[in-house]
Amino acid sequence: MPNFAIIGAGAMGSAVARRLIDHGATVLTHLDGRSDQTIARAKTAGMVPVGRRALAEAELILSIVPPAEATGVAELVAEISSGMLVPAPFIDLNAIAPKTMQALAARFDGSRVEVLDGAIIGGPPAPGKSGPAIYISGDSAERSRPLENYGLNIRRLDGPLGAASALKMCYAGINKGFIGLGTAMLLAASRSGAAESLKAELAESLPEIDRKLSISIPDMYPKAYRWVAEMQEIADFLGQDDPAAEIFRGMADVFSRLADDIKGDRMLVRQLDEILGSPETAGAMVMP
Repeated sequence: MPNFAIIGAGAMGSAVARRLIDHGATVLTHLDGRSDQTIARAKTAGMVPVGRRALAEAELILSIVPPAEATGVAELVAEISSGMLVPAPFIDLNAIAPKTMQALAARFDGSRVEVLDGAIIGGPPAPGKSGPAIYISGDSAERSRPLENYGLNIRRLDGPLGAASALKMCYAGINKGFIGLGTAMLLAASRSGAAESLKAELAESLPEIDRKLSISIPDMYPKAYRWVAEMQEIADFLGQDDPAAEIFRGMADVFSRLADDIKGDRMLVRQLDEILGSPETAGAMVMP
């Protein structure tokens, strides 16, 4: 029975752990200082809480945290792995730019730790579904093979370290950037008295976009705070010479504003829900 370590017991990390556990693996995690909600989520998934140094005893160490926490996790893994003759490979699965990934990997210079670049595309693993897709680059020795053997959908890229992160930036830029754009335009319509007409026009002339926004925007609310750093990473990925980088800095501000609203009076949420209808109604729009 292999031991994996997952640092990060959020919605994605705990669901990935549950998939591995359901296929016979043991998943270690570190919960000191985490919220009651995170601790309960890890317990429900079947993760085994251990001290931070015990994480280094795993066969593979995975980092699944918000982008802003990725470097801190790498520093932790570098610390607990120092001095080990055969340390576990470390796979960063966070939504970070290739440049961030390379800087993160540089923190292991001089150590024996093999660092792999990963990206998760799709929602958390769920019963009856094969996803999400987990892309890994820099894995010529197939160190990620045990994850594949224990139920995860692993897709190896031929590119170097940073290729998986680049894929994630491009995919998230299209998918989450679209959600941010839709959010901004719906709020603008609400401020301008055009909300009802805009929603009717979307339903008539762009029904697929209407359905996606009706489902994706309410689903985004609890994640908005995490998407701020992701949009900033995408802007960094595009670089100063690409004018599109400004778009994603703007998207970061959109999600930051939503995150503050969600913690506050939820005025913007109410405006969006009024335009889109309730999340239950939105979900019913795509039921078979």
